[in-house]
Amino acid sequence: MKLVVIFLLNLLLIFASPQPTQAGEIADRLAAYPNWNGKLNISQTDTDLIYPEWIAGTWTATSILREQIAPLAPKVVTPGFEKNEKYLNQPFTFKVRFQPQKPSIPSILSLSSFSPKKNLIVADRTFNGENIAKAYLGDEEVLSVKVSEDNPNRQITFLADDNQLISTITGRSQETPNSQEFLTTEITQQLFQRPTSIYLNEVETTTNYQLITSNKVTAKQVTAIYLSPEDPEYFKAINIPVALYEYELILEK
Repeated sequence: MKLVVIFLLNLLLIFASPQPTQAGEIADRLAAYPNWNGKLNISQTDTDLIYPEWIAGTWTATSILREQIAPLAPKVVTPGFEKNEKYLNQPFTFKVRFQPQKPSIPSILSLSSFSPKKNLIVADRTFNGENIAKAYLGDEEVLSVKVSEDNPNRQITFLADDNQLISTITGRSQETPNSQEFLTTEITQQLFQRPTSIYLNEVETTTNYQLITSNKVTAKQVTAIYLSPEDPEYFKAINIPVALYEYELILEK
């Protein structure tokens, strides 16, 4: 179960106002793939990820793992890397939804925090999280997904056998090169908790969304797995990813 869930969270995170990066920094990072020798210097944000208006609505998403690389193999290989090979070029399909952000009470009561912008588009994290988890693990393995009401950066996936997957976004940024392209990157701390053990790691998710038509969006997405300081192999890797996964994403209405 642990190995499958680590793979699953790469997908959960793609579907979270971000800190600005230097112009083109995310695009440059994707262009440099797979030569990633460190992490982007991005910081935490208290608000959710705001998507472009053209992604609003409910979509049928297809995710296909196109490539996986272990940059430090055979010295360091992340748990589950070899087992994930069976997912190569295998499509997984599920529903995802993006919708106008619900105003918070403080933003209504406080003129200083009121934003004139309307219909800011965010992901329906509970809906998306449950659909993605069930697509990969099966209905019987996924009990529910809970997103903190006051913190969209924290999500808990409740699994069978008293297992939990807790993910906390610690850094986020985005770029909009033009009206039909949207790039984002997030850093997430993952904790897989079992009744008798825990497993920690860190995931960077970097995605380039492209608007093809009003009913179709495609994306290239790369996830990088980093060891946590608690891992006994940590000092062999430090900030170098121990696994890289490249996905093709297709969203269709």
